[in-house]
Amino acid sequence: MTTAALAIWIVALLVVALVIVPVAVSLLARTLAAATALEPDLSDMREAGVQLAGHTRAVPALDETIGTAVAMAPVAAGIRDKTGAVAEILAARAEGGAP
Repeated sequence: MTTAALAIWIVALLVVALVIVPVAVSLLARTLAAATALEPDLSDMREAGVQLAGHTRAVPALDETIGTAVAMAPVAAGIRDKTGAVAEILAARAEGGAP
């Protein structure tokens, strides 16, 4: 290996050891500090998410209830029609007329 190549290798290794490694360690330390600072907030978010999941557990049951109500709509219409007929008969009797 020539003296010039050896000098280039030594300069490159010194640059890596004295510049790049400390900068990388500094950036990793800052990243670790930021992640540690976020940890309490993430814990609160997790607790809120668990509570939200608990509150929305009944949504499938509500979907089933809505499906049942939709199926009951024709029955309700029939009941409304029949009670309307009964109301007319009772109103006619109250007025003194025959049904």
